[in-house]
Amino acid sequence: MTQQTRRSWGVVLRVLAHRGALVSVVFLALIILTSLLARWILPFDALAQDYASILQAPGKVHWLGTDELGRDILARVVFGARTSLLTAAGAVTIAALVGVPIGLVAGFFGGWRDMLLMRFVDVLLSLPGILFAMVLIAVLGRSQMAALVAVGITGIPGFARITRAQVLSLRKRDFVTAVEALGGSSGYNMFRTVLPNSWSPILVQVVILSSVAILIEASLAFLGIGIPPPTPSWGEMLRTGKSFLHDSPTYAVFPGLVLTFTILSLDTLGRTLAKVLEDRHEIADAPGATTP
Repeated sequence: MTQQTRRSWGVVLRVLAHRGALVSVVFLALIILTSLLARWILPFDALAQDYASILQAPGKVHWLGTDELGRDILARVVFGARTSLLTAAGAVTIAALVGVPIGLVAGFFGGWRDMLLMRFVDVLLSLPGILFAMVLIAVLGRSQMAALVAVGITGIPGFARITRAQVLSLRKRDFVTAVEALGGSSGYNMFRTVLPNSWSPILVQVVILSSVAILIEASLAFLGIGIPPPTPSWGEMLRTGKSFLHDSPTYAVFPGLVLTFTILSLDTLGRTLAKVLEDRHEIADAPGATTP
């Protein structure tokens, strides 16, 4: 086992040592597994309508009840998790693929490149996330792709600024200077020396943006401009369920609880991961400590 692998496992174990983070990881793993295996473990399809079972209360057949079209709420909650997770994964991928190189180049070279790239980042940063998403959806139409692209674009500044700050702190470190002195090219130094030592805050940003992406996707669906029905979405279920609070009070409760716990779990995991990595860096930077 390499030293880098041992460090990674050490971080994982320290994160899981926190009870809140452990509960969050278990909950998120459960959500991910059930959404992936939904077709094999659920007795009902999320789109199957049964007009003889409209707005039923939770029971033995339909554990979480049914909606206004007789569709199983449990199935729609589970498939809605797939919608939210795919949107979050796509948004984070777009934001990281664009934001990390911007921050890397800006922080490493500085000068006019830094000024130009960071002004572009400032423009993106001035865009309100939910309003920009609404405008983009108005142009591209209601779809999951439009939602994740909108969230991904608004997430670029976070990755760019965090990466730039990390690169600036590493740029003049001895091990980076040593690679340059040995003839390492700028590209090699950026991607093989600086970037691997900058992953800690980037990883935290991945977790944070995932929770933001899920929340924005649900907000768009709640406003009626998100992923179009009949595709299951937690926000869409909340929007529709509020119209049937008197007939079926639990209709909107279950998707709301799952959405809340998912965002809370990601937030708890992100905060714990940031604290563990910060403590690790403080130890590494202490006098007499070796450079990672």
